[in-house]
Amino acid sequence: MTAARGPLPRERRVEAIRAALETAFRPEALEIRDDSHRHAGHVGAQDGRGHFHVTIRSACFAGLAPLQRHRAIYGALGPLMDTDIHALSIQASAPEGAA
Repeated sequence: MTAARGPLPRERRVEAIRAALETAFRPEALEIRDDSHRHAGHVGAQDGRGHFHVTIRSACFAGLAPLQRHRAIYGALGPLMDTDIHALSIQASAPEGAA
């Protein structure tokens, strides 16, 4: 097991989230919004972690229930969930017609 690292610089977080999700799911659509500024002073954000919203559409989600999709996303983000992300709002879907 590797040692936990500190959070990334704020301006690199969206880039790191995008890289992790693109690698794991090869999405046909991916939008990531940093909502951290809307939570300034929030108790949970005092440790420097951010609030993000992800909208992702990938064939990898075909046949998965919403909870399974969310768990897959959390897994793909791995250590970022511990060091950089305090809150994550997710809209995950499969393309229309995907089995």
